[in-house]
Amino acid sequence: MKSPSRRLTNPMSRDKADMLSLLVACLLVLLPHFFHLPLWISAGVVTLLGWRSWITWTGRRLPPRWLLLPIAVLAMGGIYLAYRTLLGRDAGVAMLALLLILKLLEMHARRDLFVVLFLSFFLLLTNFFYSQNIATALVMAIAVLALLTAQLSFQFTGTVPPLKKKLRLAGLIMGLATPLMLVLFLLFPRIQGPLWGMPGDASGARSGLSDSMTPGMISSLALSDEIAFRVKFIDPVPPQASLYWRATVLSSFDGRTWTALPQTPMKAGSVKALAGSASTRYQVTMEPHGRRWLFALETPLEPPQLSGSSAYLANDFQLLATARIGSRLGYDITSWTRSSLQAEGVPDELNSALQRTVGYNPATTVFARRLLAQSSDTAELVSLVLQYFRREPFSYTLEPPLLGRNSVDEFLFSSRAGFCEHYASAFVVLMRELGIPARVVTGYQGGEINPSDGYMEVRQSDAHAWAEVWIEQRGWIRVDPTGAVAPERIQRSVASQSARRLFGGLVTLSPARDSWLAMTRFNWDALSNAWNQRVLNYSPEQQKSLVARLGIDNIDWPVLTALMLGAGSLVMAVMMLPLLMNRVRLDPAAKLYATFCRRMARYGIIRAAHDGPRTFMVAVKASALLPAPKKAAALRFLNGYEALQYGTVEPRRRSAALSRLHSLLAACR
Repeated sequence: MKSPSRRLTNPMSRDKADMLSLLVACLLVLLPHFFHLPLWISAGVVTLLGWRSWITWTGRRLPPRWLLLPIAVLAMGGIYLAYRTLLGRDAGVAMLALLLILKLLEMHARRDLFVVLFLSFFLLLTNFFYSQNIATALVMAIAVLALLTAQLSFQFTGTVPPLKKKLRLAGLIMGLATPLMLVLFLLFPRIQGPLWGMPGDASGARSGLSDSMTPGMISSLALSDEIAFRVKFIDPVPPQASLYWRATVLSSFDGRTWTALPQTPMKAGSVKALAGSASTRYQVTMEPHGRRWLFALETPLEPPQLSGSSAYLANDFQLLATARIGSRLGYDITSWTRSSLQAEGVPDELNSALQRTVGYNPATTVFARRLLAQSSDTAELVSLVLQYFRREPFSYTLEPPLLGRNSVDEFLFSSRAGFCEHYASAFVVLMRELGIPARVVTGYQGGEINPSDGYMEVRQSDAHAWAEVWIEQRGWIRVDPTGAVAPERIQRSVASQSARRLFGGLVTLSPARDSWLAMTRFNWDALSNAWNQRVLNYSPEQQKSLVARLGIDNIDWPVLTALMLGAGSLVMAVMMLPLLMNRVRLDPAAKLYATFCRRMARYGIIRAAHDGPRTFMVAVKASALLPAPKKAAALRFLNGYEALQYGTVEPRRRSAALSRLHSLLAACR
């Protein structure tokens, strides 16, 4: 006796080929989600998809519903335990991924096929929740092509064209949809703000910015190659050593961690340009980071104009937005190359910049007393500390040893190895022990010009920390103690000095700018930047500017909607015209024959698709429902049609033969 799981179909059957093409398309839809789904969900999806593929390949029966039901319940329970909800972005996407695979295991009717296809298209859109870069768009285009090919495979009756022809037809469908897609992209009324949610925060063990700083707690810093922001200079590019992109100011220190104080808007007159100062104009395109700080060279002339928000200069010269940066943001700004910060009077926040931490770093306190015995001049004390950094065997490293409770003591007098956070923190603590107001500033230092598009790329690996000290009559002065130990860090960007590792370290890019791998990276970055500027940053203001160039003013939603509908109708008409002109045309005799067959069908005489006129004539003769006069006219029509189509009717008599067929067809009415 054969098992219930006996093979049902031929291994080379069309059903098998169509189903396998659908499974491949579903895999392409699900593949990008594996990067953010929990491991157990990705493993479960792969397992269930492999099970469905094995069933298709071997031709076995689908699992019964009593088996699928507990699997579905367990999957939904696992999602709830993982996310503590069944709603929201992450839980919803995970649930859709599992439901798609489970639906593939219970396809029993043709409507189930369309449920799978529509669910796949919907799940494909959710990729935009996590990434909107050009690579995601390319993967989605390939997945759409695969889904359309699978859908077409199930639509053919009779002979099925080869895969190459089906792919070409699916590509033609996408090509015909592209003009209408462009019209909708350009003219559909746009809203302000991100459409697809917030980006994830960066890991604390990678280079980059945070709203706090704890030197000595990280034993290894992984350089991140991610771009933090891009800059397009309108004026000449400043020297590399002047590229300090200010972000946050950290004034509060508890002995371990530096944090920022509450911010208030800066008072008028706090910033003044020094003699010989020049202005530098540039455009910044920031990647979203979920916080409020903006990036600018020291010192911005005034806050930039933002789309959908506003910005202000805080009392410690942080450039802040009034709302968190949740989407890519672009703005124009101008900075002074030389300026004085709060040089007149005593700043209100000076007391916080003198804060000392009692009970920590006693050796640093003793060292400060020795320095005070040598000089009481603020500028000279700063110089003495920098000389100490240059004279002693300090080193700049991304793999410093872990430090204990008295981290500054251990760094200054024992390990003497660290990166910018260690130097900035130790310097500021030492300044405060000397009675000099000081604070830590974090941001980015440097940048690298992309030769492909001229934009400066500032990466997370360029994140930097430095110090500011307040000197009477001079105001806040930037002091970078890292430059005293590793001047090459300031003169050249970290990104330009470090080899880049891709694909888990399998591929290493040389820092040499003229290598072909480096040029490939530059070109890809330029392409990504163009995608960001022209597609992802297509804002309502740019849309209004585009329509205004067409001569249409006072643009609002009704005007845009009418313009979109008009342009869409025109595009569809232009696309349909060649299709209508190139459609298959039946000759007059074939049209008459088709009408004749429909009339005979009313009398119950149905012509099979493979029946010729002579075979159909036999069915007409045998019919008892067709009246005799009409039967005679029908037989004469079939004889005339056969002679016209398959006989030897001369071309000059073809018109007369068609006229007789018209008359005989009228008699059959």
